Amino acid sequence: MTKNRVLVIASGNQGKILEFQGLLNGLPLLVEPQPEGLDVEETGTTFAANARIKALAVAQATGHWALADDSGLSVSALNGAPGVHSARYAPTDPERIKKLLEALRPCHERSAYFSAALCIAAPDGEVLVEVEGRCEGQITKAPRGDQGFGYDPIFEVNNTGRTFAEMALSEKKSYGHRGRAFTLLEPLLKNLISTD
Repeated sequence: MTKNRVLVIASGNQGKILEFQGLLNGLPLLVEPQPEGLDVEETGTTFAANARIKALAVAQATGHWALADDSGLSVSALNGAPGVHSARYAPTDPERIKKLLEALRPCHERSAYFSAALCIAAPDGEVLVEVEGRCEGQITKAPRGDQGFGYDPIFEVNNTGRTFAEMALSEKKSYGHRGRAFTLLEPLLKNLISTD
């Protein structure tokens, strides 16, 4: 099987692009980042809606299949915040972490979950696949680990005693919300490629 189908990752986030390139490595695809300067406004109220908006916009702009994810952290004590606003909660990763830890300072309840919605769309406007994965955990009192990005250093995965930032990529794939969503996506994507 030749690697001829281009799949554009609908993201400007380098960490996310590398993670997807690793996840998609075994498939007959040419994985490319979205064009620089392409900015899609996320107006959805759910992770799934935002993933769909991004996948459709990038597929249309590039003329190739596009894979988008919208993921974020929902914290119980903060009524599900930052949720779909996870990336816009503060300007940088360290500031987002600081703001979240500050908001949780008076709280004993620190349960949270990461959710990842994935969507693959075609340039003609067809949504080809949509899945969602979830990972339950707790927010730590201070950042731990130097792997990963975003809220990874303060999200301890339930029953592991470790944050995402303390895990190797392969381990994060098996526990993580994006990895779980990808496990649901992979057979559907393989089927799409084989019938393409």
